[in-house]
Amino acid sequence: MHICYITYEYPLWGTGGIGSFVQTIGRALVRKGHKVTVLGIGTKSQTELLNDQGVEICRLPAPRFFRKGSFAENTWRLRKQLKELHSQSPIDIVETPESLMFMLPLSSPYAKVIRMHGGHHFFAESENREVDKWKGFLEKRSFSRADAFVAVSHYVKNHTAKFLYTGGKPVEIIRYPIDAELFAQADLSKALPYRLVFAGTVCEKKGIRQLLEALGLLLPRFPELQLDVYGRDWFFPDGRSYTEFLKSSFPAELLKHVNFHGPVSLQQIPAKYELAELCVFPSHMETQGLVAPEAMLMGKPVLFSQLGPGPETIKHGVSGLLCDPHSAEDIAEKIKFAFENKEEMQAIALRGQKEARLMFDMEQILEHNLNYYSSLLKKKRIN
Repeated sequence: MHICYITYEYPLWGTGGIGSFVQTIGRALVRKGHKVTVLGIGTKSQTELLNDQGVEICRLPAPRFFRKGSFAENTWRLRKQLKELHSQSPIDIVETPESLMFMLPLSSPYAKVIRMHGGHHFFAESENREVDKWKGFLEKRSFSRADAFVAVSHYVKNHTAKFLYTGGKPVEIIRYPIDAELFAQADLSKALPYRLVFAGTVCEKKGIRQLLEALGLLLPRFPELQLDVYGRDWFFPDGRSYTEFLKSSFPAELLKHVNFHGPVSLQQIPAKYELAELCVFPSHMETQGLVAPEAMLMGKPVLFSQLGPGPETIKHGVSGLLCDPHSAEDIAEKIKFAFENKEEMQAIALRGQKEARLMFDMEQILEHNLNYYSSLLKKKRIN
């Protein structure tokens, strides 16, 4: 089978949940003997051809025009490249996130799949902001051109359905696969007492501001507490850094307990989780979120959000802890519980590890994807 993923994210040049998913599943599909191509728009003036453990990557030149002009130019280049790829090795499946299927024609020789990772409409609702008319139009256009749909959680499926119509086509729930070799059993003896680890984009919707507020409440009780923050910075529309905004919003005494490390590669993340007494991800909104189950798979205790897909991922007090990410007081209370109940947290982490192995098992999810793709190809041939 030849599967082509269209995405602008990939860990070789930038972090992001969609890119991490495509790399993980792409490498696994190649190991199973399938051909995988990743196609997207790059940042250079010429095409870049890369190979990542058998995954063939084509980054097309950056657009010369802006806004609607770039939309037309990117569409033309992607269609031309797909046609060339298909002539060389017939493509069976083309998969995109919510917003990129609009560039593909209505009729195609391959099955077109949208995987719901969380699109513009989804996050506009979660962040209580208006839908951008142009982005909203492109997302609706994308949905009208897809043959099939996958969602990475029940939550993203249900909330996307409030705004975007699948044309009556059913939505398959297939969770993210996690590489159990990369996120292998942690050496629990390496955990540092009172060390918190956060991984994710440093922005408001990831709950990092409330986490720092929680630190202020915890420091009088736990003066040894340290927070390590790993992730790329986010920037306000006027160009201001969110990390610098945080540094200007909290006292120097508190910031002595916070270490902003910037982005790190996916391969480096397990070693960072290993040092944590508690991995903390108080996100305001996720479609599924990879960081929590990755840490769980390593046998690390995790604090995740009670919103969004949090309850699908963790049973509070059984396989991990859940918090109200908008409440610094609740985040602090859950961290305090973890620090004061170390033996119980070890048992919770062990149960969380077992749950993560069942829910995010690479082989099972890979088989689910392949069976789903095969069913689409059968329908395509019949029609």
